[in-house]
Amino acid sequence: MTVTEAFTDIGGIRHHDRAIVINPVIKGDRTRRDEDRALEEAVSLAEAIELNVVHAANVGLGQTVPATLLGRGQVENFAKTIEEKEAVLAVVNFTLTPVQQRNLETALKCKVIDRTGLILEIFGARARTREGQLQVELAALNYQKSRLVKSWSHLERQRGGFGFLGGPGESQLELDRRLITDRIVRLQEELDKVRRTRGLQREARHRAEHPTIALVGYTNAGKSTLFNRMTGADVLAKNMLFATLDPTMRGMKLPGGREVILSDTVGFISDLPTHLIESFRATLEEVQQADIIVHVRDISHPETREQRDAVMDILADLGIGADDDRLIEVQNKIDVLPEEKRKFLADYASRLSNEAGHVIPIDGLRQEAHGGLVGVSALTGEGIPQLLGLFERMLSARNKPYEITVAISDGAALSWLHAHGKIVERRDTKTKAIMKVELDAADYGRFESRFGKKPHAKD
Repeated sequence: MTVTEAFTDIGGIRHHDRAIVINPVIKGDRTRRDEDRALEEAVSLAEAIELNVVHAANVGLGQTVPATLLGRGQVENFAKTIEEKEAVLAVVNFTLTPVQQRNLETALKCKVIDRTGLILEIFGARARTREGQLQVELAALNYQKSRLVKSWSHLERQRGGFGFLGGPGESQLELDRRLITDRIVRLQEELDKVRRTRGLQREARHRAEHPTIALVGYTNAGKSTLFNRMTGADVLAKNMLFATLDPTMRGMKLPGGREVILSDTVGFISDLPTHLIESFRATLEEVQQADIIVHVRDISHPETREQRDAVMDILADLGIGADDDRLIEVQNKIDVLPEEKRKFLADYASRLSNEAGHVIPIDGLRQEAHGGLVGVSALTGEGIPQLLGLFERMLSARNKPYEITVAISDGAALSWLHAHGKIVERRDTKTKAIMKVELDAADYGRFESRFGKKPHAKD
């Protein structure tokens, strides 16, 4: 079986494999999250591909062991647990070295995958479009370059994902680095074509005069539910991690009549591997090029601040800083907040302005949203009108005043100006409409190109 076959022979995963989840907690590591929340998230990741988690535990480490990460006694205890629970898989919520992974497999006598492998397994099972499959395959190959043992079987045809989970009777296939490197080069070439195609599509949308609004956020923050609420689409929205993998775009109209394109993207997660971000760069370029970037945040989550920080770190890797005036924060799931906190947020949201650096205190924190902030419930629709109004204000903030003269008989030009600009003043003669119109500079250029007019900017 070739590398290509190994990554394109994808079926449904086998449900209910018995697994244990191990969350290493390193003493003195202040960058680590709350251990119980981290363990809960790791279990949710395992359950996202329908593994049957029969045991989950935090394990304290005074220091890591180069050979196995865990201490000898801890390894022996987990080996007994695996035997007692009849587990076939151990998930370690940590980035293991290839040596640690192989040594743990030998000591525990079962398949072992780390956090990166688990995320890739989920992505491999969820990717539906050709682009998504290419991106996940590239990430998986980069991950596997140093992990050539037991990773390329797929001879057990009922298993999905990318084979990191292995399986009973798994056959081993030796792949040398040259084959993997050659495949990576081919994938990068294909994704470069995707990037060029996306660039052409963006140009086409630009010519069609539709600004783009991109939704980003931590996985399971409610992006797809919000996307469906605003567009009337039926994108998969479930209470599970990484329900959305392939990007989705839909057109929608703002209350003022302006048409925009709304884009739903893959969810972020803490400790997201760098090479995974790199592999999805073709998709994430949609975020980089967006006119408005909407950070959807689950304000009800116990680790809402940590999730926010994880998203902002990834956005920073994409060149989008906290001071980017395209960036707004949507605090989602306010319907499950206590009444006093909902009212507190609503009172502040009602006084939102488009001033940079607007500060909203909530839950005892000071959260800065450079473009703006609004609280919503994507589930009930609460706050959606305010959010759409914020979109309109942000798009209008870039407008400049122009004086434009249009023939009264030119209904298409008049209609276009009403749809894309704000008519400040209009004076009609027998044949002409002389108007002062506030337009975005890009829309000014589009109007001139389409209708051949020569508007004159007013100081």
